[in-house]
Amino acid sequence: MSLYIGREASKLWKRICAETTTEINLLADNWKYILGGLIFQYIHGLAARGVHYLHRPGPILQDVGFFLLPELGQDKAYISETLFTTVFLSFVVWTFHPFILKSKKIYTALVWCRVLAFLVASQFLRIITFYSTQLPGPNYHCREGSKLARLPRPQSLFEVLLINFPRGITHGCGDLIFSSHMIFTLVFVLTYQKYGTKRCIKQLGWLIAVVLSFLIIASRKHYTVDVVVAWYTVNLVVFFLDKKLPELPDRTGGASILLPLSNKDKDSKTREENHKLLNGNSVDPADWRQRTQVNGKILDDANLVHADATAMNGA
Repeated sequence: MSLYIGREASKLWKRICAETTTEINLLADNWKYILGGLIFQYIHGLAARGVHYLHRPGPILQDVGFFLLPELGQDKAYISETLFTTVFLSFVVWTFHPFILKSKKIYTALVWCRVLAFLVASQFLRIITFYSTQLPGPNYHCREGSKLARLPRPQSLFEVLLINFPRGITHGCGDLIFSSHMIFTLVFVLTYQKYGTKRCIKQLGWLIAVVLSFLIIASRKHYTVDVVVAWYTVNLVVFFLDKKLPELPDRTGGASILLPLSNKDKDSKTREENHKLLNGNSVDPADWRQRTQVNGKILDDANLVHADATAMNGA
């Protein structure tokens, strides 16, 4: 038993090392996109913090969702946050499964490039939307009488740039249309829908997205319009961007040969091909036919007889 465990542990360690090497090479080629996406997450948080200074509490707007769904109450607001955190962490863990599992379909670095692209595009539209019109927040800390409903004028730029993390993120006001929770949830679900392999998990993901939508409204964290707009906006963003972005290589069979070449590898391959051409060899390594030069032209074996006959007739 101990021998079997040791053998499997050795295989797992080799798999992790091999995958780490592959992902480091991919990260070296795509780090700018990932870094840009992460920086925009901070910009999005900064924009949400900025609109809080513009927020003015007022009467809660009439909302169909508020009329149909009973209010959970402030003491049960954690339910939607717990479900969202579960979705977030589950997706992050899934993107790193190629390091552990033998069966794999994605590259971690490449899938995060796509996810961050979807998030950035959706969040950019969100920033434009909630700065265009500020609505009175329906959340408990955004209502009239709450000390957090209006932020005092910042004493310095440094105070704004810090965005009071994490309280400034969880207790923001004014960044309503459209829901940031639904942006992340739908991007994750849509990504797994395309690259995931378990049908039951795909169905569960969509079910959780629907349940989370209802919980967000019932918790009075967003108006119904915030959730509805998120549903069709994020789906459209992912639909159009997915067609523009390069497709991920499929790892289900012969994954190593599908790995994108780095610039260094491309240059090395180009030099090798040029060297073969100068020596009169075919670029295709499968083509080993002898080449002969006649009057400065490289001929195949099939054309060699014709060339010899022409030379004899002209002699």
